[in-house]
Amino acid sequence: MHYTGTIWRPPYEASSLLLEVTAGCTHHRCKFCTLYHDLPFRFRMSPLEDIESDLREAQLWNTDPISRLSARLRGMPEPERIQRVFLTGANPFVLKAERLLSIAGLIWQYVPSVRTIGCFARITDITSKSDEELASLRGAGYDGLTIGIESGDDEALRFMNKGFTAADILKQCRRLDKAGIHYSFFYLVSVSGAGRGETGAKATAAVCNQLHPVLIGVNMLTIYPDSELYQEIQRGNWKEESEIEKYREIRTLLENLEIPVRFAALGASNAFQFQGTLPEDKDTLAAALDKIIEAGKEDELRAYRRNLPHL
Repeated sequence: MHYTGTIWRPPYEASSLLLEVTAGCTHHRCKFCTLYHDLPFRFRMSPLEDIESDLREAQLWNTDPISRLSARLRGMPEPERIQRVFLTGANPFVLKAERLLSIAGLIWQYVPSVRTIGCFARITDITSKSDEELASLRGAGYDGLTIGIESGDDEALRFMNKGFTAADILKQCRRLDKAGIHYSFFYLVSVSGAGRGETGAKATAAVCNQLHPVLIGVNMLTIYPDSELYQEIQRGNWKEESEIEKYREIRTLLENLEIPVRFAALGASNAFQFQGTLPEDKDTLAAALDKIIEAGKEDELRAYRRNLPHL
């Protein structure tokens, strides 16, 4: 398989076939992000020849001796067939609809057991596609996008150079809803800065309550010295929330969500991991967050953040 640099995927894509179709990020200007700093370029498309070669390799999964041995060790008569492909790179959905459709065609040709195709997407990737193109992509199997909206707080979005606004999130995700393309949101806790976390959480809930995300995944902002945000902090232009403030922010977001949605903190940035379904599990999740807040173990939580080598 062709893989370039560190491969990032959401926790819930653990069982998906990871297929590299891009490397890097077309935007690459978010002040907090260091995920693609190990690449010597900003963004690159994979040649279709490489994609096809990887799919030829993937189609051998059910006949590969190691795969069969692994299945038997798990008590299965044969390896599970690949049902989902996750395209890797920061935002593969930026590719033109024609190329995405070509990639889908190759996937169906070599791995016909696949049911859906997902990837990371930026809000601006949706903007560049017509309603007809979105419908065609859904028909080709594209479903379950992961979108890092980070926040519905316009002040935070502007400061962090996200390149879109809360109004853009609403407009473009409504277009996904119309096309029948499901999506999940990543929310970045503390992106609004010290003293404004709960304001950002309320603004984000107000946006989400008008849409239909399948999941809202919360991730804790973790600031590394090679980020632009670190330099902003050194210049006194921005201040990070305390760890306890971050949990109050999550609690506020949870409290203000009024839609049916999975709510989870699953990534490595979260010292405490949890998940549930709203509204059924709202009280249980709120109680768990209240315990963390009441315990007030700021030093321990800060030590976890400080010693987190990567996300």
